[in-house]
Amino acid sequence: MTRTNNPIARLLIYLALALFTVYNLLPFSWTILNSIKLPKDANARTPRFLFSPTGENYAELWLNTSPEAFAPYGLLLVLIIFALAVIGFSANRIPAPNSLVYIGIIGAGVLVALGLPRVVNTAEFYDYLINSVIVTIGTLAISLSIGALAGYGLARYRHVVSVYILVIALAFRSLPSLALVLPFYYLGQLSGLYDTHILLILCLVATNQPFTIWMLRSFFMEIPREIEEAAMIDGAGRLRSFLSVIVPIMWPGIITTGLFTLLLAYNDFLLARILTQINWTLPVGIAQWTGGEDPGHVTLAAAASVSTTLPILFVIIFFQKYLIRGLASGAVKG
Repeated sequence: MTRTNNPIARLLIYLALALFTVYNLLPFSWTILNSIKLPKDANARTPRFLFSPTGENYAELWLNTSPEAFAPYGLLLVLIIFALAVIGFSANRIPAPNSLVYIGIIGAGVLVALGLPRVVNTAEFYDYLINSVIVTIGTLAISLSIGALAGYGLARYRHVVSVYILVIALAFRSLPSLALVLPFYYLGQLSGLYDTHILLILCLVATNQPFTIWMLRSFFMEIPREIEEAAMIDGAGRLRSFLSVIVPIMWPGIITTGLFTLLLAYNDFLLARILTQINWTLPVGIAQWTGGEDPGHVTLAAAASVSTTLPILFVIIFFQKYLIRGLASGAVKG
């Protein structure tokens, strides 16, 4: 693709990109506006752009206590989130491996999330958040562990059996979710795992595992064999060379695959709705306000949608450089 120096052409390109950006941001911007409106403003026949903003929707969504009582804890929570964000963006300046820094940030965030209900009377929607975090992290850890080993093996041992495995994985991934959810439901009932995090994690792993294997295999294919062979000549075994040499090179590809897997697990609705009865996740929790006749459900659904989107938005912004690097090249090309 050649770069144009024509000012009119560049102006048209920027204008088209700006219009496309506005087109994509408009629905979410309207959702944000509805989330801070009163029900009478959100349900008005004529859209109201001038109104008195309120935080009552978020308070009702997350808390069973008054906003005034939550204010000191809320300020402390904002300070903790800000400190973790600063540590994350300054990871390269900390005298420790970046992976350990990121794992520490994730661990600290999980501990804060699990400990908040012990000091604040949170609403039911907070339980949905905890369920989503547990299911997403569990799915991510298992999917990447299995996918990395399987993708590495299929990339290095090229045989007709590998082709069969890849084709079977692709065929399984192409099946609609409705074809799998009923067998998963019966297995959950027979095993006694129905309405548990374990069942939902295992089912999400089974559903998304072909995707992680295919994607990680494509990244492993870009890494020359000579790199690990040099490590094995120096005395490292196959597993040691994989963990110490290949995985550090593969970090952009692993993070890229992990982000897609995270989105698939975090936003899943069908499996979470059928395989759980009480331990709902965020997408299922939002659905209880989207089809009601109560006018207040519109603003609550908007607040829930914004609250569900923000964590993923922060994760994407935080890992965007790895995502771009992984999508652009994946790894070292031989």
